[in-house]
Amino acid sequence: MSKRTRIFIGILLAYALGVGVLLYRLVGDIDPRYRESAEESLVETAHLMAATIEAASNDGALRADVLQPVFQSLYARRFKADIFGFEKTRVELRVIVVDRAGRVVFDSRGRSVGEDFSRWNDVARALAGAYGARTTPDVEGRPETSVMYVAAPIRLRDEIAGAVSVAKPVQSFGQFVDAARRKTLLVGATSVVAVLLLAVIVSVWLVRPFGVVVDYVRYVRSQRSFSLPRLGRRALGAIGAAYEEMRDALAGRNYVADYVQTLTHEVKGPLSAIRGAAELLQEPMGDADRARFVANIARETQRIQELVDHMMELTALESRRSLDAPAPVALRTLLDELVASAQAAGAARGLRIDVRPGPDATVEGDAFLLRRAVANLLDNAMDFSPSGGAVEVALTLHRHTVDVSVRDHGPGIPDYAEGKVFEKFYSLARPQSRKKSTGLGLSFVKEIAELHHGKVALVNAFDGGAIATLTLPLSS
Repeated sequence: MSKRTRIFIGILLAYALGVGVLLYRLVGDIDPRYRESAEESLVETAHLMAATIEAASNDGALRADVLQPVFQSLYARRFKADIFGFEKTRVELRVIVVDRAGRVVFDSRGRSVGEDFSRWNDVARALAGAYGARTTPDVEGRPETSVMYVAAPIRLRDEIAGAVSVAKPVQSFGQFVDAARRKTLLVGATSVVAVLLLAVIVSVWLVRPFGVVVDYVRYVRSQRSFSLPRLGRRALGAIGAAYEEMRDALAGRNYVADYVQTLTHEVKGPLSAIRGAAELLQEPMGDADRARFVANIARETQRIQELVDHMMELTALESRRSLDAPAPVALRTLLDELVASAQAAGAARGLRIDVRPGPDATVEGDAFLLRRAVANLLDNAMDFSPSGGAVEVALTLHRHTVDVSVRDHGPGIPDYAEGKVFEKFYSLARPQSRKKSTGLGLSFVKEIAELHHGKVALVNAFDGGAIATLTLPLSS
């Protein structure tokens, strides 16, 4: 990844983080704003109730009972009000009236009459002639039952004769708060995705042309004399180079170039060894040395042949997008056949191949390719197993998938090789021979797994060795 690309990704991540912080603050600010709006309405309602009681108390006595028939009728009313998609069917407003001592003389719900409310903040401040408000849960320890209270003083003959406290459950507007939060998050997430997508499009369609222009301007500045034909040819060359780069990217030529470069690097070693041995064979030497150099040539030639064969197989596999004729494949039978062959190959080193007992599993796929994939995992495990060691093969069923696992008890995967084992041409030296393979076996397994809509992983076991796991979808 180039430095320019890393900077570009960093800018996008910073933007996404900034929008995330902004959304977090906006979402957290929604509830207080709704509470402020509800409190403002309660203030007006409290003073309306106080004025109503004051008008009914002409003789100087507190007449709170005038509210009784009003609220009986109010609570009995049933209606349907569609408020931005939310249906309201009943009145949830509460009113409590206290005398100048703070004792409840009227409760719209009839639950607190006679109780002393003088210690509640809204009542105490209203009786003192100040603005009073509070939020208290109906059930202690359950904030979802919270109720907002706003009180206003009742004045008779220029004296405070009591207070009226108007209340409303927070849940009555909590549904609007939740809806506003969901909409805010949805709009924010959509805007982030849209801006990121726009930034990618802009970088693809505009940044590269601007880069061509900048390169051309830099070239013009470096010229000592002004020559219109030369500058024109340079401009056409810059545009042509940009077009060729775009066409190469679309045609995948960069991928092919990397492929060829890597293959050339891998072949260079064996060719150098063959050339050196051939030059030495031209010199006088004993029969034993000559046989050793001839064997070296044969071995390196075989290595090149294997590399070319594997490359051709892998290239043919990569060009396939789907299986031609998938058929049911019984994995238990396939494993038994492969293990029988592997045991014969590992007998020389005293290797033991163990198959854990368990149920069979059937997958849809190409039996030949699956056999090749598991055989590669077995060969890999045997190469890294110590002499006299054991390789364990197991089938593990899940709800929709099955795991074919092959475990060895070798040295495991070094830290520097983790994440690279499935790269083409990447190989680790075998503990026994200290030589590397073509580095295409695990890449071959990865392509087969993806062709079967599965995956493959190679990790270290917690008690030593490595475990290769081929995961495939079960046959429906």
